[in-house]
Amino acid sequence: MKFTLNWLKDHLETECSLSEICDGLVRLGHEVEEVVDPAQSLSDFRIVEIKEAQPHPEADRLQLCVVDDNGSILQIVCGAPNARAGLKTVLAPIGTYVPAIDIIIKKGLIRGQESNGMLCAFSELGLNGDSDGIIELPDDAPLGTSYIEYADLNDPVIEIAITPNRGDCLGVRGIARDLSAASIGRMKPLDTSECKGEFDSPIHWALSPDAVEIAPRVTGRYFQDVVNQSSPEWMARRLISIGQRPISALVDITNYIMIDLGRPLHAFDADKIRGDTLFIRRANAGEKILALNEKEYECTPDMLVIGDRDGADDIAGIMGGERTGITDDTQNLFLEIAIFDPISVAATGRTLNINSDARYRFERGLDGESPDLLSGYIARFVQSICGGKISREVSVGAGVAWQRCVYFNPELTQQLTGIELAHPQQRQILNELGFIIEPGEDKTWNVTPPAWRNDIDGQADLVEEIIRVAGYDKLPMVPLPRLSVVAQPAYSQEQLRPIHLRRMLVAAGLNEAVTFSFMAQSDAALFGGGDDALTLVNPISSELDCMRPSILPNLLNALSRNMNRGIKNVRLFEIGPVFHGTDEASQTLSCAGVLNGDYQIGDWQDKARCVDVFDAKKIMEKIGETLGVSSQSIQLNTPGPAWFHPGQSANMMLGKTAIGSFGMIHPEILAAYDIKVPVAAFDCNINAIPLPRRKNVARPLLKLSAFQPVERDFAFVLDEEVSAAKLLRAVRAAAKDKISDIGIFDVYEGAEIGDGKKSIAVKIQLTPDEATFTEAELQQISADIVASVEKQCAGKLRG
Repeated sequence: MKFTLNWLKDHLETECSLSEICDGLVRLGHEVEEVVDPAQSLSDFRIVEIKEAQPHPEADRLQLCVVDDNGSILQIVCGAPNARAGLKTVLAPIGTYVPAIDIIIKKGLIRGQESNGMLCAFSELGLNGDSDGIIELPDDAPLGTSYIEYADLNDPVIEIAITPNRGDCLGVRGIARDLSAASIGRMKPLDTSECKGEFDSPIHWALSPDAVEIAPRVTGRYFQDVVNQSSPEWMARRLISIGQRPISALVDITNYIMIDLGRPLHAFDADKIRGDTLFIRRANAGEKILALNEKEYECTPDMLVIGDRDGADDIAGIMGGERTGITDDTQNLFLEIAIFDPISVAATGRTLNINSDARYRFERGLDGESPDLLSGYIARFVQSICGGKISREVSVGAGVAWQRCVYFNPELTQQLTGIELAHPQQRQILNELGFIIEPGEDKTWNVTPPAWRNDIDGQADLVEEIIRVAGYDKLPMVPLPRLSVVAQPAYSQEQLRPIHLRRMLVAAGLNEAVTFSFMAQSDAALFGGGDDALTLVNPISSELDCMRPSILPNLLNALSRNMNRGIKNVRLFEIGPVFHGTDEASQTLSCAGVLNGDYQIGDWQDKARCVDVFDAKKIMEKIGETLGVSSQSIQLNTPGPAWFHPGQSANMMLGKTAIGSFGMIHPEILAAYDIKVPVAAFDCNINAIPLPRRKNVARPLLKLSAFQPVERDFAFVLDEEVSAAKLLRAVRAAAKDKISDIGIFDVYEGAEIGDGKKSIAVKIQLTPDEATFTEAELQQISADIVASVEKQCAGKLRG
């Protein structure tokens, strides 16, 4: 949630400084993620006038500009097509740091001509605006003035994180209300008086009986003869400061009200509505809507839509349609203010894969009184900017039954928190937050939460509100008890396993991620989950409505986000629970990871190497070794699960027990996450690996032989379905106490060894214990190896 300091002060009368306001937000539970003050980074940019603009003698696309910098004449080389004599624009003088392109302006020669600064475009200042050339200012812009002061852009932008239960703070006024309750200012009144209108609306609502529960209240007004011009400069400036692009007055008003009051609106071009009725109904099967983002969506009967006699043209609560959308030529407007069911909006958005600011607010729940309470204010706001005449309100639906009473004992505050707060102080805090308090029995209260606080259900919620405003810093400090004896080990063997795995994976170059144990049901379905039994009745977000069957989907989402931010080589792992059923045995502890990009970074000695399936296999083997399983005990079954590439994946088995899988993620899965590069992954079921038999497993002392090791090479011809791991086990079994190292150095398939055959060459290191090997001993070991391979793998020594 972004807003500016002056925007906040429209609703909050305060003398507190920016830092005091930010500190107050944090104390109230609103994490301040970033504060950007343009006055600090753009203070050196000032207004100048181009006196002359001549073609550069050595470059067709450059111009030599003579610039008046408040009496100081400068020559600047400029490549903008709109640079011309008489234009007032913005100069970055020598020594100025330009944050958007990360350079410091220096005096220099460009194609042999001296340049003493840079004439700037909006994008170079990190601002939204016309990017086709340098900034163009009015003729009356004062020379030498700071551009930031002239454009009134010295308004700090505050960005805070809003928790899922605080949908009321997705508007600037809701944030001001919290700050007011914490005595960081006084809430300014909002004129919510009724607007009676001048005439009856020619457009009416018709609410289908099967849509009453998911559209409990919808209001609208007709605006006649509006002028859809450019937005007022102050409003456009505020929208630009929070990253929104001004479009036109009517469109910008809907966006502004959504940020200002947390109240989504939808504007119809009334002249494009066919007939005199807008139907609020469930969609017809296969009904298609071309939305404002120029994408076509196919709706299903469980989705709520709004349309006229020609069909649906609004996905309710999410996005309007192109056919009835606002344009520069709009003269008559029909403005919708509605309450839609949060679950219905979330399900529709998830199914259609549409994310919008409106959906974000609707699915968190809106003020049930806002359609009627804010109707007059919004109508006057539209008229003040676009003019026109306002109709009387038309509405359908009985509204939301938001009123509920919570029994509360104020003594509970001290019992739960240890903070002693006088009852009048608790009452004042709740009143400031909009709660209505009536006396109950035995010094208790009957508390009615406000319409905008649909997250308040019980006494503990009220205690949280009181302490949040009073200050968590008032929580008493309680020392931990001192133990008189030496404490027993804090961790069991089960608890130590994740700790050891984290250390190993971090040492291997991976970064730990921590994601939710939930995910979208569509993601879960891609990885063998998504059963209805594992979906949440009341998810914290529509994108987190299903218990995860695997950690990999969350890690792929994280990998995709990191790649979109320009990070090329991503190495992520997570250790956490996964869910395959509703009973306790179906919840297991998993260790999973994803890797992409270059596993080996290229330099002057070695070429770069992209991650492959063997990198994931190596990590899985290290996981096994960390948990006490030797790689020699592991067998591989191919292919791995369906979300892996069938030719580049495998399941890891410990006897008949599957302990995990690894491989390259299937291209279709990568496409679902918009990942366009190969990704290797691993997934280990920690619970499937048995604990060591002894409580303390100590490694034996390393025995070093005093005798020279001997190396021998063997090449075996095998059936092509015989795995390399099986071959290595057969070789090692023949002389387990003599073989100190074994590896594959060649694989061959060709006509020389016959169809359906392959040759695998292995290098073996033999280390004697008591005396140097004799030739007879070496021959016997070689014979035993050949015999073991022939017996277990039906392999022949290649001649």
